[in-house]
Amino acid sequence: MPAMQSHDLSAWRHDHVFDTGNAAAERGTRWVMWITLAMMAVEIAAGWFYNSMALLADGLHMSSHAVAIGLSAYAYATARRHASDPRYAFGTWKIEVLGGFASAVFLLVVVALMAWGSVERLIKPEPIHYPEAMAIAVLGLVVNLVCALILGKAHDHGHGHDHHGHDHGHAHHDHHHDLNLKSAYLHVIADAATSVAAIAALAGGWWLGWAWLDPVMGLVGAVLVAVWAKGLIGQTSQVLLDREMDHPVVDEIREVVAERGAASHTLIADLHVWRVGRATYASAMTLVTHDDSLTPNAVREWLAVHEEIVHATIEIHRCPDTH
Repeated sequence: MPAMQSHDLSAWRHDHVFDTGNAAAERGTRWVMWITLAMMAVEIAAGWFYNSMALLADGLHMSSHAVAIGLSAYAYATARRHASDPRYAFGTWKIEVLGGFASAVFLLVVVALMAWGSVERLIKPEPIHYPEAMAIAVLGLVVNLVCALILGKAHDHGHGHDHHGHDHGHAHHDHHHDLNLKSAYLHVIADAATSVAAIAALAGGWWLGWAWLDPVMGLVGAVLVAVWAKGLIGQTSQVLLDREMDHPVVDEIREVVAERGAASHTLIADLHVWRVGRATYASAMTLVTHDDSLTPNAVREWLAVHEEIVHATIEIHRCPDTH
């Protein structure tokens, strides 16, 4: 009969219920949500009143950001609320990733709104009140930069508490970001970029008479945001679908087993690795060996050098000795 044993997750779940990095990220996203909502109302009203498509697009863009950033804050709160719920076998971290995915989808909605409005203004241009519109755009940029600083501080705080940042002789993995916080940060940076585009468009129209520049910048901003949204959807969906078998930690597991099991001809027959936290992984493996004394605990000791592997289910099949 094969020997099979897995980790007890209770200690790990207790240590990872809701760390200080998550708490800082939740506070930061909540602050940014309220600031964004206030600035959104100002920009939409000003863009409509002053006939600036670039400013209106920035305001519409900011409206979806407010929803998406609010969704990020809600994801943190939900993950914290259910962190001790035993029905979540590996904790609630993927709720945060799901929040990031939903935020990326919201970005694509913004792209459609920006593109539609810009094309409409190219076909039917309207007079723009440049000085007033530019003042609002500059204010929007300042607000975006303040929001970026808030989220940047939350990221640094969380990164400082990531105790899986060790190095085992390999180039350290760079896939341990908080994807929910990253989605909120991308929304703010996208907003800042559209604010810069709006300022440039308004300046060109005001000083050079290039009224067409305003809607064109709206289209440029839409393309830029679409690229960011696509990247974020790719990153979050990879985690949600457990597509982790190309991650460096998989090769590290194979290397450890090959090195430590060489003498007993221990080989990996089947291996599955998936992420259960920002920088933590679970694995299930089947080994074939000629070593009658090999146990799952011994294999787990082989893997202990990689602290990011917090749960392992190990099945051992023994082959009869042919000698």
